[in-house]
Amino acid sequence: MCRWLAYSGPEIYLEDLIIKPSRSLLVQSRFARENYVENMPGLPDGAFPTNGDGFGVAWYGDRERPGLYRDLRPAWSDRNLVNLAEQIRSGLFLAHLRAAYHGLVQRTNSHPFRHGRWVFQHNGEISGFDRIKRSLQMAVDPDLFAQIQGTTDSETAFYLAISLGLESDPKGAMERMVGLVEAEQRKAGIHEPFRLTCAFSDGQKLYAIRHSTDGKPKTLYHNRAGGGMDQVLSEGSEPHGKGTILLSEPIDDCPENWVSVEPASFVTAIDGRVEREPFHPQAPI
Repeated sequence: MCRWLAYSGPEIYLEDLIIKPSRSLLVQSRFARENYVENMPGLPDGAFPTNGDGFGVAWYGDRERPGLYRDLRPAWSDRNLVNLAEQIRSGLFLAHLRAAYHGLVQRTNSHPFRHGRWVFQHNGEISGFDRIKRSLQMAVDPDLFAQIQGTTDSETAFYLAISLGLESDPKGAMERMVGLVEAEQRKAGIHEPFRLTCAFSDGQKLYAIRHSTDGKPKTLYHNRAGGGMDQVLSEGSEPHGKGTILLSEPIDDCPENWVSVEPASFVTAIDGRVEREPFHPQAPI
């Protein structure tokens, strides 16, 4: 139900991707175009063209812990976001627009979520979350549980992944987390899917997943290799060569700049390369 963007590469100003492009994340906060509520009962395909239930930006700089700015207001009405984006430079950042499906509209429910060096943002939903929330949160490490500040399925999924080894084994931890969630859904008789199109990082590598239990995940793209980055930048922005953009909806009107990531994919962006591996949830033994 959300839109997000993540970047890894040479340092650029946040505004170069979040504000300036013709179909920037700021534009998408009011006029998103990708279909992101496919086959949801009671809602037509393409619902939620606005993403006004909060936003956030996380960026890595000189300090150990990433910076984080989140609010519950619509991104289009916050001048502070524009002011920060035109001043902050980073070689790795994530930005998110929220359209609420699970959880109240409050600052602690805005993405990205942060734990230590790790940040996480999500487009999708754990169907039937209210019915399995207790069992999922009981599986979170007791030392981490108190750090869950909001009420979203996304934050619970993040802390489950940390509990299952995210810091040492990102792909394996995510496969175990999704396997656990889907197992709990089956136990509860929930037939609707877990849709997970997410991005996360430890400040060194940028990762993304495109998955859905029913094989119909939310969209995920990356910029095409070999010059795509400089074509995406608006006039007046600095060229940045080998950078990688991962995002849920293109930020321009040039389809040739973008590659759609296949469903059931685990993506790693590093040194200007996009590496794709199959993603296979692992049910708990």
